[in-house]
Amino acid sequence: MSDRRKIAEEAFMAGYNCAQSLAVAFADMVPIPQDEWVKLCAPFGGGMGRLREVCGAMSASLAVLGLLQGYATPETGAPKKELYAKVQTLAKTFEEQHGTIICRDILGLAPGHDEPEPTVRTPEFYASRPCLKCIGDAAENLERFLQENQ
Repeated sequence: MSDRRKIAEEAFMAGYNCAQSLAVAFADMVPIPQDEWVKLCAPFGGGMGRLREVCGAMSASLAVLGLLQGYATPETGAPKKELYAKVQTLAKTFEEQHGTIICRDILGLAPGHDEPEPTVRTPEFYASRPCLKCIGDAAENLERFLQENQ
């Protein structure tokens, strides 16, 4: 188990959402103070505020990628294409592991948005959800990707 996977999983078990858990695991790498970085990723949890769209761990992975390897100028050419290729590579890896990057599909939920009220974290919650594995996989995928694509 990678250290970043362990940190991300422990953060989730401590009560951070899926996106924040990834943020905590990579906080030492991003050029933003940790408390601001974790707050920035907070809305991505639950597939964007429990809209159940893109998995929050995947969204936070892409935010890390953007901060580390993104561009800061108007682009229509190579830099944009290169970044989007990296995004698609990370997404494909996650999809191969979980079948999709969409939160509702990972959780087996019907189409539509969920109520904004977060689910109470109990042992049953953790046992019934694949979120911990998704978060850990996203952390390992990103860590490996960054090592291979510096």
